Amino acid sequence: MKRIIRLSPRRIQRFRQRIYAYYQKNKRVLPWRRTHDPYKILLSELMLQQTQVKRVFEKYKEFLRRFPTIQSVASAPLRAILEQWQGLGYNRRALALKRLAVTLVDRYGGRIPREIEVLKALPGVGAATAGAVCAFAFDKPVVFIETNIRSVFIHFFFRTRKDVKDNEILPLLAQTLDAKRPREWYYALMDYGASLKERQPNPGRRSAHYTRQSPFEGSLRQVRGMILRTLVKQPGISEAALGKEINRDEEMVREALRQLRAERFIVKKGRRLTINE
Repeated sequence: MKRIIRLSPRRIQRFRQRIYAYYQKNKRVLPWRRTHDPYKILLSELMLQQTQVKRVFEKYKEFLRRFPTIQSVASAPLRAILEQWQGLGYNRRALALKRLAVTLVDRYGGRIPREIEVLKALPGVGAATAGAVCAFAFDKPVVFIETNIRSVFIHFFFRTRKDVKDNEILPLLAQTLDAKRPREWYYALMDYGASLKERQPNPGRRSAHYTRQSPFEGSLRQVRGMILRTLVKQPGISEAALGKEINRDEEMVREALRQLRAERFIVKKGRRLTINE
């Protein structure tokens, strides 16, 4: 078991000063940082899972114009949500958002819970997303870790180490947390972490949890996305016509369809395929 690093008050102060100094000069201006609305922050966090900020920037604003509230998501057909999600990838997040919205409306009257454990139990919401919502929407001094935060702590406290585990970083996060203004502190950490990847080899690659993303071109994930895009535009298309439309390996198409039906993305009625409503 790795030894927990104990930081002195002076070291904590120096670390915070370093992070805040960078942030004051280089903070990113992002639309989801201009609000405390829990729905808008939750939406941004779901979109930012595995997707670069620049791709989320415009899609976030477009999505909110069409679905301004959690109630509007809950009442919308999945096809409409997937249509608006196009361009972000990882369509499971759109399905999770729909299920999440229905759960929130049915169980909580459309209210986003403030409790991290309750949030973590919701569809598509893991520890990082739940922590981010608590910190950014409710300014709660919770401890959570995500990609950019992980990079900061590996860079400063594990300079020569590989295979750094999150359970080694979390005690340091707790020690250095600015409990008086957690929202600003986490924004500052994230911006510093994002800058590290531009200035040097990504420290996050030395995390025990780092996995290199597999190529998208020719992947099953690409075929799944092509199927969903086609069904958004052509609901009720036959399986044969779909295969001709996307023009990919037949075995891969069959497997993608099997997965999408098992996950309740799509349904087959007779010979016709549609997005599950």
